[in-house]
Amino acid sequence: MILNATDLGWDSESSGAEPIIPSDQLGRSSAYELPPLTVWGVALCVSGTLIATENAIVVTTILATSSLRAPVFLLLASLGMADLLAGVALILHFLFMFCVEPSDWSELLTSGLLVTSLTASLCSLMGVALDRYLSLSHALTYGSGQSRRRAAILLLLVWLGACMIGAGPAMGWHCLEDPNSCSVARPLTRTYLSLLCGGFLVVVMVTLQLYAGICRVARRHAHAIATQRHFLPSNQSYASKHGSGRGFSRLILVLSVFVGCWMPFSLWGLLGDASSPPLYTYATLVPAAGSSLLNPILYSLRHKDIRKVLLHACCPHRYSHSTHIHYPVDV
Repeated sequence: MILNATDLGWDSESSGAEPIIPSDQLGRSSAYELPPLTVWGVALCVSGTLIATENAIVVTTILATSSLRAPVFLLLASLGMADLLAGVALILHFLFMFCVEPSDWSELLTSGLLVTSLTASLCSLMGVALDRYLSLSHALTYGSGQSRRRAAILLLLVWLGACMIGAGPAMGWHCLEDPNSCSVARPLTRTYLSLLCGGFLVVVMVTLQLYAGICRVARRHAHAIATQRHFLPSNQSYASKHGSGRGFSRLILVLSVFVGCWMPFSLWGLLGDASSPPLYTYATLVPAAGSSLLNPILYSLRHKDIRKVLLHACCPHRYSHSTHIHYPVDV
């Protein structure tokens, strides 16, 4: 149906007359002007695309390879799926900011998806640390069918909890109707974000404790092996002679990135409020989202079996694909 001037209340024969258009129709008829594209918008789109692409490659590689079914690969697939959703959330946020007229439901959708992905990603990182600890302390039973079932149940609980937490804004836990209750990350309320960041800090501390346990178990195993083989000179440590220091250096790198990405936003979400400068929120949220870009490099692509599958897929004639899987992961 096409409306003409008369239908809208405009009398073309009367001179000097004003259009008689109700205010609500006037508001709907006016076109929404999209904001100009900024450097922040370009960075948002590019980073979201990179995050989604690299994590999609990791998830597809693990799910399409039948030999990659150990608990560690299930955890890495969960981590990749969570980071993939984070990239999709960033892309949707870019579209709703610069390409489509924003609305309340778009804010709730992107915020809920981002909360779900970040929660699942952080819990998957804790699961990876738990897997590494168990692979050292229970090396004989590691990778068994019972371990895989336990890992699958753990991941199911993680994703159910992440989806329930992420559904909070859509279920009414938002500040769109009460701006005074907003947190540093609109439309999340201050109470909701405080509980969320408090949970993040708990998971971070548990993960650090697991890595501390990994260091203790690894050093105990190294000294036990050296003692049995009578291979520990008094003036030279077993760790330095066999390159274990390189493993601890990688561990320090992983922990530094982990703490640097998650600690700033977790603390800022507890300390800041709606009156805080938005620049601080972006400065702390960018590292948390940036962890989704670094996780495939630090965790999945570092694993020799995943790299072997990817190299075989890219150059099948040059790299032979082996089905033998090294279950214990490097520290």
